[in-house]
Amino acid sequence: MSPIFEFLFGQYSDYEPYQIALEVIAVLFGLISALCSMRNSVWVYPTGIVSTLLFVYLLWQWELLGDMIINGYYFVMSVYGWYVWTRKVAPDQYTPITWMNRKDRTIAAGIFVGTLLFIYGVYEFFSKWTSWTAYVDTLTTAFFFVGMWLLARRKIENWLFLLVGNIISIPLYFYKGYTLSSLLYVVFVFISIFGFIAWKQRYNKNLQTV
Repeated sequence: MSPIFEFLFGQYSDYEPYQIALEVIAVLFGLISALCSMRNSVWVYPTGIVSTLLFVYLLWQWELLGDMIINGYYFVMSVYGWYVWTRKVAPDQYTPITWMNRKDRTIAAGIFVGTLLFIYGVYEFFSKWTSWTAYVDTLTTAFFFVGMWLLARRKIENWLFLLVGNIISIPLYFYKGYTLSSLLYVVFVFISIFGFIAWKQRYNKNLQTV
């Protein structure tokens, strides 16, 4: 086994084969979901539900409470987003892509602060402040919670919050020993950038046709 391969994937030697298989499936569905999101396709949600359910199971086994809560929240937001994206706001129009308004910013700030307090309480209750990763995990959870809510509401700024969370998650997941998930977040960084550009262009195009 080459040193590079051992460095990247050696940690998987301690995992059960079914755990590796489930992570691969979860990563693939997560990637498909992100691509659907960038393309403004409602399939972001059914594929995302499959990915999040698998990750909730795996993260429970790996005792990563913050990450598990993130994916549990993703599941809830996927169901909510699926409803919002398919709900008609007019006889011939579904929920459109828009920028955040003052009310959205207020709610987003509340979600961010509330998430920090909630995840802090979870780690405190289970006495999981055993590594610096717990503090970083708390911060990334807050960014992802806001980003997923904004995605469900079809707000362009969702990509900015997800971008920050994705960037932080790359070294975090690699340090934890989940190389496949870490590589997935590398892809998510680029999807976040191109998704922001694509949604902004779609928004501007819709303005021109009004």
